[in-house]
Amino acid sequence: MKKWLAFLGWIGLIALMVGCGRPSSAGSAGSAPRLSGKIVVDGSSTVLPISEAVAEEFQKEYPGTNPVVGKSGTGGGFKKFANGEVDITGASRPIRAVEDEACRKNGIQYIEIPVAYDALAVVVNPKNTWCDYLTVRELKKIWEPAATGKITRWSQVRPGFPNRPLVLFGAGVDSGTYDYFTAAIVGEEHSSRSDYSSSEDDNILVQGVANNENALGYFGLAYYLQNKDKLKAVAIDDENPNNGDGPVLPSEENVLNGTYQPLSRPLFIYVNVKSLEKPQVRAFVEFYIERAAQLAKEVGYVPLPEQVYALAKQRLEKRIIGSVFGAHGSQVGVKLEDLYKIEEAGEGGK
Repeated sequence: MKKWLAFLGWIGLIALMVGCGRPSSAGSAGSAPRLSGKIVVDGSSTVLPISEAVAEEFQKEYPGTNPVVGKSGTGGGFKKFANGEVDITGASRPIRAVEDEACRKNGIQYIEIPVAYDALAVVVNPKNTWCDYLTVRELKKIWEPAATGKITRWSQVRPGFPNRPLVLFGAGVDSGTYDYFTAAIVGEEHSSRSDYSSSEDDNILVQGVANNENALGYFGLAYYLQNKDKLKAVAIDDENPNNGDGPVLPSEENVLNGTYQPLSRPLFIYVNVKSLEKPQVRAFVEFYIERAAQLAKEVGYVPLPEQVYALAKQRLEKRIIGSVFGAHGSQVGVKLEDLYKIEEAGEGGK
């Protein structure tokens, strides 16, 4: 939890700059009715539905613009971002030190903007009648590197489970979902078994689980909500009484109240500061922040508190460069209510 207090430090710093109102900008969407030009967005497949929704609404308002949204995964997006190939990249984890260094090496300055909260859903096929919940320890037993080639049947996960093949689907290594899941469940980023079907495209994972009654997989909550008729969510028990007793299903309510742990996480966009010199990019980012709460909810994510979006807008206006997380990548254990503990920001930001 201490690592996440860095986020509070970010909020605290920006809060000092927040005045009574939200300042207007000469480059804002409302003052640029004749915007035109391309906006290149890439990155996380998890952030993709939000970015696509924002791009669609933005283009309706500014038909002369051309927002192009791709999905190379969080890691792949950061590679393109560091090379100056894209204006904005979406990420389902904070930037890592090696990615930050690549940006510095290429003269890329960036602004980190949180846009929503997500949860990772662990799912099985609807025909699975034996697995309604898993503990974090059981998930670790399934996914840790030592499980490779050894934990291959459901009966090995828990006594009483049937002696059936355990068929696994999960995020690819360039995915921020992979980074976060391995950090949260195994205890270290990129620490995972290798003998499973992987993809940076969550839709492929959805189909994999939906088509195999022995399957278990994980991906972003939004993709589960969009495919509830094909999948069955597995409740997670972190065995921590501070988060409530017993297994908890992934849902917006449980992300908001902090009980769905440790698989809740923030989502981000990273913006190339130089790209903000292009009026259409500046307007797009402002539009993104202003519409993120509404559109995130529409596509199945959990909006951040209004206060945080206001602070994100100030971060953009004040050109606050870099990552509040110290470029340490995935960090685990955030609860939304902690965002309001500004009084702890001083300690957390140190």
